[in-house]
Amino acid sequence: MPSPTSTHGACSTLPRSRHHGRNRRRSLNPSARTTQRRLLRRLHRVQPKIDGSWRAALGDELEQPHMQQLRAFLVAEVDAGRGFYPPAADVFNALALTPFEAVRVVILGQDPYHGPGQAMGLCFSVRDGVRQPPSLQNIFRELHDDVGVPVPASGDLTAWAERGVLLLNAVLTVSPRRPASHAGKGWEQFTDRCVRELSERRDGLVFLLWGRYAQQKGEIVERARHHVLEAPHPSPYSAASGFFGCRHFSRANRILVEAGGPPVDWQLG
Repeated sequence: MPSPTSTHGACSTLPRSRHHGRNRRRSLNPSARTTQRRLLRRLHRVQPKIDGSWRAALGDELEQPHMQQLRAFLVAEVDAGRGFYPPAADVFNALALTPFEAVRVVILGQDPYHGPGQAMGLCFSVRDGVRQPPSLQNIFRELHDDVGVPVPASGDLTAWAERGVLLLNAVLTVSPRRPASHAGKGWEQFTDRCVRELSERRDGLVFLLWGRYAQQKGEIVERARHHVLEAPHPSPYSAASGFFGCRHFSRANRILVEAGGPPVDWQLG
């Protein structure tokens, strides 16, 4: 698990029932459990994989009590055999791939995909070769209809992140097969801080808020300094009620160009 900068904290002693823990550990095979434990121990001793510009912007956020408690929770999840997604080394991918000063567009998600091999630390994104979830398929459909780029075969959005599109979930981990299972554990405070720092220290960013959850989180954003575009979520349950046809990709580029900057290259390989 990626840890705060401190190498001590609540995760060092975790009270648990030995009998209860033994039953739950059966959900991960011994080899997978050992691998996760080794990774957690290694990451407990080092800095999370976050770009230095984000470290400067966030200050001591990673050392706050809610982050210490969150780390203890994730260590306990692994110890109990449940684990979490994405892999620990990928949890902070959004902040590793898109430096604070490079952010031009922000897309806010809710929590990671909860199926095996899907989550990779960027909202809506999946690794190359992983079947595209329905929401991502709808994003690509709108992208094609809006700006005319071909629908990509891969669902990996890393190229967007490297071009200044921050793909940030509100909650950065999830239990396997249990959507929203890590809500209320501390991630929301951390990602609120990320959004607040962008809102207060940057100007002219474009926020794409899809669905009520993202729009509520986006209330932090200062509308007088930034551009906020809202639409229904791209889920199959709501895409037809306004996500399709929102033209957020071309509208974001128009805003950026009118401000004197380059447009985002939305094309993916």
